[in-house]
Amino acid sequence: MNLINVPALLRGALVAAVAVAASAPVRADAPPSRADQLVTYRKALYQAVAWNVRPMGGMASGKAPYDAKEFALRAGNVAELAPMLAESYAPESKAASGSKLKPEAWTNRADFDAKLKDLVDRSAALAATAKGTDADATKKAFFALTDTCKSCHDKYKAD
Repeated sequence: MNLINVPALLRGALVAAVAVAASAPVRADAPPSRADQLVTYRKALYQAVAWNVRPMGGMASGKAPYDAKEFALRAGNVAELAPMLAESYAPESKAASGSKLKPEAWTNRADFDAKLKDLVDRSAALAATAKGTDADATKKAFFALTDTCKSCHDKYKAD
């Protein structure tokens, strides 16, 4: 697959995933609220991020053979997805059902937004590093990304 086509394919797959999730049965008299649609979109984005992070995690931890081309593809995908997350945290999503976001994300919005920006920055750095030939540097950038994920999950995600 040509890497240039990956973002378009990724966006297409994400749109399909959101469409499927949004078509889940709801009461006929109550279409999904804007808040619930935002959470559905957010969950689809995170599922796509996880889909790409898992194989990189296996390679970075030595549980799977390191494949530089595959790693670069996955890192590029995450770098494309990460900036999309911010719009899914629109203020009206605060009232959504089914969200695992702690209320502290809304009361500490500046810190939460800074963590989202760190995710975007680290995913971009990982994608750039993964284009090179230094596997150790790529793994280090991967673990910096996952540390960023963990710091936000620890503070703002309910179990």
